Amino acid sequence: MSKSKPIVIVSGVALAAALLGVVSYTATKPASGSSSGPSAVAEVSADPADGVYPELEAYARRDASDKLALGRADAPVVLIEYADFKCGYCGKFARDTEPELIKKYVDDGTLRIEWRNFPIFGQESEAAARAAWAAGQQGRFWEFHKAAYAEGAKEEGFGKERLTALAEEAGVPDLARFAKDTDGAAARAAVSKDQEQGYSLGATSTPSFLVNGRPIAGAQPMETFTEAIDAAAKAAKASKGSR
Repeated sequence: MSKSKPIVIVSGVALAAALLGVVSYTATKPASGSSSGPSAVAEVSADPADGVYPELEAYARRDASDKLALGRADAPVVLIEYADFKCGYCGKFARDTEPELIKKYVDDGTLRIEWRNFPIFGQESEAAARAAWAAGQQGRFWEFHKAAYAEGAKEEGFGKERLTALAEEAGVPDLARFAKDTDGAAARAAVSKDQEQGYSLGATSTPSFLVNGRPIAGAQPMETFTEAIDAAAKAAKASKGSR
């Protein structure tokens, strides 16, 4: 797959590409002398429109049959996550922040989370992405996601036997189908589609996010996400009220 210059179609995508391309490395690299978290913290304005590119809202699929999504398809706010199962900060977000976002916003219908496989760390990343997609075909994506992002899971690698063990841990009912789907053309096409979308935004590292068209780079603190989601929900409510 080509990892060439991001495909820039409109000015909003160009601006987002510049943001994610420059900020994502800084936001996800290990802090000097510390492993406590990202070395950069995103600032989110209280102005719901500040830092938002309306063209990017169209990246949300809002497909009710999407097995790699959580929350109502018509939720006012969509958080799109571009992530890799071998990414340590993706795991940190999955363990520390995402469950709180689900409890606070997904459960009450405010937020929808849409996952995008964005494997950037080689063959094992690609294999884990396809396996996650395959688990999703049997309704167990989020269980596989939890198992793959458990503390210490990535250190065990994502070889074929390990992926099968994770699928079993996730409760995937048909492991023979899982193995077939993982190596199938449909899985490769789905992962490739997600990757191309991430590259088109200029994402160069993981995790990277869009919240109703607002780019956020890195496993930021909970406050960064709550401020972005609250601002997006406020904007969505105002827009609906003005119709």
